[in-house]
Amino acid sequence: MAKVVVVYHSGYGHTQQVAQHVAEGAGAQLLAIDAEGNLPAGAWDLLNSADAIIFGSPTYMGSPSWQFKKFADASSKVWFTRGWQDKVFGGFTNSASLNGDKQVSLIYLQTLASQHGGLWVSLGLLPSNAKNASREDINNLGGSVGLLVQSPSDASVDEIPQGDLDTAKAYGQRVAGIAAKLRG
Repeated sequence: MAKVVVVYHSGYGHTQQVAQHVAEGAGAQLLAIDAEGNLPAGAWDLLNSADAIIFGSPTYMGSPSWQFKKFADASSKVWFTRGWQDKVFGGFTNSASLNGDKQVSLIYLQTLASQHGGLWVSLGLLPSNAKNASREDINNLGGSVGLLVQSPSDASVDEIPQGDLDTAKAYGQRVAGIAAKLRG
């Protein structure tokens, strides 16, 4: 079994809820970036020892949160030594709007993984885009690069559409499965 870590920032708890579902699917350990953009003690060692890292951030103003970006900038020390070379990576983002420029955030996460020499895992699911589709369906938002989630701005963390949470769990399973295959 591959060792997977989900490293994420959550401003209001919605992205944390998604991270928990991704981690459940992957059998992963959660690693929260705090409100100041910092990781807890021992976090870098945990990330360095992982077979796969899944990034998660809300999309604020068309890109990941500044707290996630602070973590990304701090990862340049690992980048310099190629410490995450050939690790498996995935990513997810969440915003209040159905689109909300989430794709920009996913591309940011994918670029970060690529800068580290990582292997990016796509969502790997067909979109649910027929007339009879609902927000309860898997991949209702039609993601491909990674996981897209919508949390309406007036919704509690318990009101994230179930289809998005089910997609989160499936994505975690996919990343962990690919990491396990590559691990051999």
